[in-house]
Amino acid sequence: MTNIENIFICIAAPLIIATIVSKGRGRRMLIFMIAGMTSCLLSSYISTFIAAVQGADLIIASIEISPLVEEILKLCPVLFFILVFEPDKPTAADACEMIAIGFATFENVCFLMINGADDILSLAIRGFGTGAMHVVCGSIIAFGLLHLWDRLWLRAAGTVALLCVAVTYHGVFNVLVSQTGAPMIIGFMIPLVTTAAIIFLRGRIKSMGIS
Repeated sequence: MTNIENIFICIAAPLIIATIVSKGRGRRMLIFMIAGMTSCLLSSYISTFIAAVQGADLIIASIEISPLVEEILKLCPVLFFILVFEPDKPTAADACEMIAIGFATFENVCFLMINGADDILSLAIRGFGTGAMHVVCGSIIAFGLLHLWDRLWLRAAGTVALLCVAVTYHGVFNVLVSQTGAPMIIGFMIPLVTTAAIIFLRGRIKSMGIS
């Protein structure tokens, strides 16, 4: 079986080199993507450890343990970036989404290496569905950074509340895609529909001049 550490090194190495030669926003985006991949690697260790301690099987771990661990670890680099570098809100929101993309990319590659690439249709459905799910969860946190962070009394409570929303959304997705047939297809379609709705709402908000 292929070690996920080896996969991580192979993917992260060219991205790290790219950060050295890149500048400005492009460099930040690459760093955030690497941070997302690193979060994915760490979450696999932590989720596996907790599952082993609790004696949980793969299905229970993916439903009850992984969503919480993964969303917390995706949030940690964002909080570090905000607290240390104090970026503007759009940059912080970009960080959330690029970390989510990096996380989803590495997760999909690991799934591909473990399960093979024979069924391209299933892999495409899973790839787009899982990717959209992580982006939606990142967008949920980004919404909090954009609209709640200016209010000191809402920072902690609002961030925790939106983290709970992201964990719940992630958990529902995992429950559905762990099934077969129609529930699985519905599970993979929900993030795609949600992503389309987010894009539409962003366009509407922008056209109305609402920040």
